[in-house]
Amino acid sequence: HVQLVESGGGSVQVGGSLRLSCVGSGFSWRKNCMGWFRQAPGKAREGIAVIDSDGDTAYAESMKDRFTISVDNAKNTLYLQMNSLKPEDTAMYYCAAGRAVADWTRANEYDSWGQGTQVTVS
Repeated sequence: HVQLVESGGGSVQVGGSLRLSCVGSGFSWRKNCMGWFRQAPGKAREGIAVIDSDGDTAYAESMKDRFTISVDNAKNTLYLQMNSLKPEDTAMYYCAAGRAVADWTRANEYDSWGQGTQVTVS
């Protein structure tokens, strides 16, 4: 039974930082790509970043200078460090795991999702 649980969201002022965490269980971290997505009200789910089993990362162009994805395999935890936050970063943030991800930006390529954590920037 795969389980992903996000935490670390909250309300933050413009220019502030947050670190999101995603604890996963029930699957092999070394056989999955792990991604972060976000979804604002009325908008499609948007890919932020991905990290694969080799530790290689990819980012959405608009966020690569402010966000950093990382993983602690010993703790089965995925992180997203977010700096210089802007009001447009306000959204529900989700982590996802996928075994066969060809296009990391496509949400339907991931097998499992967390429940999300809300980030509000004002």
